[in-house]
Amino acid sequence: MNQKSRKNSFVIQAGILAVAGIISRIIGLLYRSPLAAIIGDEGNGYYSSAYNIYTIILLVSSYSIPSAISKVISQRLALKEYKNAHRIFQCALIYVFIVGGAASLFAYFGASHLVQKNAVVVLRVFAPTIFFSGILGVLRGYFQAHKSMLQTSVSQIAEQILNAVISLAAAHLLIGIVANQDDTTRAVYGAMGSALGTGAGVLIALIFMYWVYSINKKTIYRQIKKDRTKKLLSTEQIFRIIIFMVTPVILSTFIYNSNTSINQKIFEEIYGALKKVSEKEIATMYGIFAGKAVVLANIPIAIASAMSAAIIPTVSGTYARGEKRETNEKIGEAIHTTMLISIPAAVGLFSLAEPVVSLLFPRPKESIELAAGLLQVMTVSIIFYGVSTLTNGVLQGIGKVNMPVINAAVALVLQIVVLVPLLLYTDLGLYAMAIAMIVYSFFMCILNGISIKRCLGYKQRYVKTFVLPFFAAALMGASAYYIYKGLHYLIKSNMISLFGAIGIGAVIYFVTAIKIGAISEAELKRFPKGGMLVGIAKKVRLL
Repeated sequence: MNQKSRKNSFVIQAGILAVAGIISRIIGLLYRSPLAAIIGDEGNGYYSSAYNIYTIILLVSSYSIPSAISKVISQRLALKEYKNAHRIFQCALIYVFIVGGAASLFAYFGASHLVQKNAVVVLRVFAPTIFFSGILGVLRGYFQAHKSMLQTSVSQIAEQILNAVISLAAAHLLIGIVANQDDTTRAVYGAMGSALGTGAGVLIALIFMYWVYSINKKTIYRQIKKDRTKKLLSTEQIFRIIIFMVTPVILSTFIYNSNTSINQKIFEEIYGALKKVSEKEIATMYGIFAGKAVVLANIPIAIASAMSAAIIPTVSGTYARGEKRETNEKIGEAIHTTMLISIPAAVGLFSLAEPVVSLLFPRPKESIELAAGLLQVMTVSIIFYGVSTLTNGVLQGIGKVNMPVINAAVALVLQIVVLVPLLLYTDLGLYAMAIAMIVYSFFMCILNGISIKRCLGYKQRYVKTFVLPFFAAALMGASAYYIYKGLHYLIKSNMISLFGAIGIGAVIYFVTAIKIGAISEAELKRFPKGGMLVGIAKKVRLL
């Protein structure tokens, strides 16, 4: 948390977090393929079912803690109130001990009422992770408030590595124990192993973040000692701040992310109770949707999540100082940067959906076409989720924490109105779920945009932010598709053809984006390793 790190552009800090997020997602993808082979689509279904409920409980108890704590503490740091900032941190730890502990117990003892029978034991394995996640969230939020994302980034990568190792090992070991049992029992035990990996990952990240805090203690207490703030917040005031800040953020994040679980429940009820589809078949279908298509679609969204985490303390600081113009500039910069990556990622996944799915999830072959088709439909939502995730962070950063709650609730109702008739009266099945995701993310994007315009008078630059990156991405996507087809015809290797198409496509996008003015030299410099990118562009006479 040195001076240099604090002076860095928030885009650099977001870039660090985004790179970590992407690395984590790639690690997640690399282990997902062998894991899917071990536990199967049915096991994936039970894991996803328990994971969705685990996520909801986590959302309510502690998921929003990093962004909420980051906002509250960053406001105090902007005013150089180091004593109050640290007192908020300490009270936040007490808060998550109580709330996280209660949520863990609720997940464990209430599992039989929350998920289908075969997923109950999987949710119980997830339960302790909720408690550890709360403490981890406070530590991450504390460092994010200091505009230092490196600690969170390293902890995310460590978390995902251990998650991958333990998930594979535990799933293999537990399935081996029940090798003579039926397919469903093996699927359940495999899902339990994967849930153990999630817990192990969170635990190692928590240990790392505590170690980072310990080695920074001297610097932290030196700042506190120099602080001459006369008005210290009482414990009662701090808890009031935390509760009033965290509660709306929790509601917003809960509603924003709960659409997946609600959609799952609607799908299970309609297909199970009304269409008389078996639990095993529903779990297998949902395993393809959530365990393959959604996992791939979520990778680019990690960039928006990182940008959102980075922009909250920045926007909170500028807004607290009354710098409205600078706040709007930061918002525009963040949305533009996010779209420069999210749009080509969405187009690339659309163009190369089947080879990507084939590479990462080669078994069973009959599910590849369905997963690829679902992914192509979902790619539209990547762009909408990118904007809506970021604008959620902006609204929270300027203290308008109730607006995302209202917007998310409205979007949720609208997507349910679309989803239920599609499931009841059409044969779209899982495609109806993908369409619902688009509807939800689209309305969140529109409603959040209206809210920001009302609060800040923010004017979006549509051509440079959306149109130009899409033009460059469309050229890239078409080129990548035909390059893949040509290479695959010549060498018959999916992996080599895919990586070749991605590599050449990325170069085409980079060149086109610069040539048509989608990104300037100054904007390119703000990226991680931006100086190197500018140097390359100048050497080949793009700049």
